[in-house]
Amino acid sequence: MARDLLPSIGALVAFESAARHLSFSRAAAELHLTQGAISRQVRELETRLGLPLFERISQRVFLTDAGEAYRLEVARILAGLSAATERTMASAGGAEVLNLAVLPTFAARWLVPRLPLFLVDHPQATVNFTVRNEPFAFADSPLDAAIHFGEPTWPGAVCEFLCIEEIYPVAAPAVRDRFDLANIAAIVGAPLLHQSSRPTAWADWFAAEGLPAIGAYRGSRFDQFSMIAEAAVAGLGVALMPRFMIETEIASGRLVLLTDRPLDAGKAYWFVFPEARVRSRLVRSFGDWLKAEAATPPLPLAPLE
Repeated sequence: MARDLLPSIGALVAFESAARHLSFSRAAAELHLTQGAISRQVRELETRLGLPLFERISQRVFLTDAGEAYRLEVARILAGLSAATERTMASAGGAEVLNLAVLPTFAARWLVPRLPLFLVDHPQATVNFTVRNEPFAFADSPLDAAIHFGEPTWPGAVCEFLCIEEIYPVAAPAVRDRFDLANIAAIVGAPLLHQSSRPTAWADWFAAEGLPAIGAYRGSRFDQFSMIAEAAVAGLGVALMPRFMIETEIASGRLVLLTDRPLDAGKAYWFVFPEARVRSRLVRSFGDWLKAEAATPPLPLAPLE
């Protein structure tokens, strides 16, 4: 690396702020500097790069094409540097930090309520959550591990099994009674709630129950299971939900299971971490705890009425 080519952090921060605001005066106010100081930093940066980053038209500033491309890179680098600094500060005093990519509903409904159990045994640990719905390159991120749903395929990473997903049809008691859903076949005539990323779920359930698939695709669609759960509680229809996501609603009676026969979704949840982190004590401890929690049998299902 030719370090003599690297501009100062001050110049990069001044440029990024001016480029984001398209205003040297706003950048000066944001950074508590004078407008002249911002102009000088940007001018020195342009001199170092050998090309203009801004063009000035009618007393306004605009980014050149090179300036826009450089802005994107500088913003990414500054954000990464800021995050790395925060992570390092968080580890002061012997603290251990785990940066975990999670699926939002899994985290909110299953992981977070159980996390205090892990922290009791690891009081120096801090777990940071970042939402990632799809696999990503660990090498290009500050994340240490991830919760993944699907197949155990993730380049350059280790996938450890957590649990199979079993889903049940559920509804609010009023919806069950209104559509006489004690007869499972009556679901055919009830409003259905769908998860957008699993468009065939109801058709698969109908097929497993030997019911006609007509109407299996009708009904409202939602991006997140948490939204579907709330919609079901509100009485908008019948939902297909992983049981672990609705334990609280089942226990409180706000939702009822319409059958005790689950549908195996054919996919599983996995704890994933890069091969380079295989010797990390915190990653291993968290993974072992996750697997133990996932293997704990859930509470028995209440008898269906």
